[in-house]
Amino acid sequence: MNAAERRSRIAASLELRPATVDELAGEFDVSLSTIRRDLDRLAGSGRILRTYGGAAPASPKREQSLRERELTASEAKEAIGRQAASLVAPGSVNILDAGTTVGALARCLTAREDVTVVTNGMTTARALEHADGVEVVLLGGRLRHISSGTVGPLAEAALAALTADAAFLGADGVSARRGLSEETDQQASLKRAMVQAAEQLYVLADATKLEASAGHWWTPIERPWTLITDASASEDQLRPFRDNPHVTLLVVESGA
Repeated sequence: MNAAERRSRIAASLELRPATVDELAGEFDVSLSTIRRDLDRLAGSGRILRTYGGAAPASPKREQSLRERELTASEAKEAIGRQAASLVAPGSVNILDAGTTVGALARCLTAREDVTVVTNGMTTARALEHADGVEVVLLGGRLRHISSGTVGPLAEAALAALTADAAFLGADGVSARRGLSEETDQQASLKRAMVQAAEQLYVLADATKLEASAGHWWTPIERPWTLITDASASEDQLRPFRDNPHVTLLVVESGA
């Protein structure tokens, strides 16, 4: 990854927990001096606070804009999207959640034939707008401008009227024990409707989302599901998912 992307990922990681220079150097496989320069630059822009021997969040975590999310772990999201696209069967009906990682999946479907996508995500809708081989069904509801996705009873009512072969879900945070965390109760409620409507469940989350309680509202998953994440995830992050008998874990290389 380039320096700008590395700094974005460092900032995202620090929003989840404080870290030392040594920990960050090991996580991002760069020298201590490189990490110190990155932290100094991030601190200078107000994104983090420098601490003795490391760094911490600059302020309580806020919800990132869609543009900020697009700049975070972009290579990992593209790799996750490609892996997820390989799991979309011909002739299938698929629910695609809102979000940038699921949007990466949508971009991989533009050349497919005989696939139906049901989505609440404007990112997905724009990616597939001119994909003649993909039938796109838009869920209604209230638009959350910060995430460019619809929520609310209209979207949930539409989901109640269908069954899908698979659902591809994003999240603010993913826990092996609790499920998917979101910023609002309406987002979590819509995800529960997606879980109920789909036969197979896939969660698309880069390493910064794993075992993170980024939001206050939860969608539990109490049946088999597949987590697709990237190879920058540590073994400590992956272990709870490996230990969960309901979870199938797929780890992809960012350049794959």
